Amino acid sequence: MDGHGRGPGRDANVNGPTESMTESMTMSKISPCIWYVNEAEDAARFYCSLLPNSSVDRVQRSPIDNPSGKAGDVLVVGFTLAGQSFIGLNGGSPAQFGHAVSFTVHCDDQAEVDRLWDALLADGGKPQQCGWLNDRWGVPWQIVPKGFTEMVASDNLEGSKRAMTAMMGMVKLDLAALKKAFDGG
Repeated sequence: MDGHGRGPGRDANVNGPTESMTESMTMSKISPCIWYVNEAEDAARFYCSLLPNSSVDRVQRSPIDNPSGKAGDVLVVGFTLAGQSFIGLNGGSPAQFGHAVSFTVHCDDQAEVDRLWDALLADGGKPQQCGWLNDRWGVPWQIVPKGFTEMVASDNLEGSKRAMTAMMGMVKLDLAALKKAFDGG
């Protein structure tokens, strides 16, 4: 394996896929595709470093020159993030991301919220209201502590209202403050 994580079964063979490469390129029936200018591999490796059950599964190089780069440049990266398959596409021109589609991470506790929040904001990410942020590539994420969804969906309507109102005033979600609001404290 070279310094870019490429090795057997990692790069598309310009002469066509081998049997072992075809097996390694199997993916979910539906995989979200994220468009990057030319940073798909860097983004995939970064995301995979943040969550367990994550891996860069394949790096496909373009067999020809195209609008996003030259023959041999990374074109598509298949990766698994917390068990979900994704595709990163180097499309050449910048894409505009919006909040109509985002990636939600249900965090086990406040420590995980804090760790992911800080990592995804590093190097140019932008925090948004209500637990949303855009990472350095502009991809929108929601970083949500487990328990918050249950508070809002609770039969305790007054507690749900208080938790939701508290969340609306937050940027990064604070599980203890949400729980305090839910409990009426």
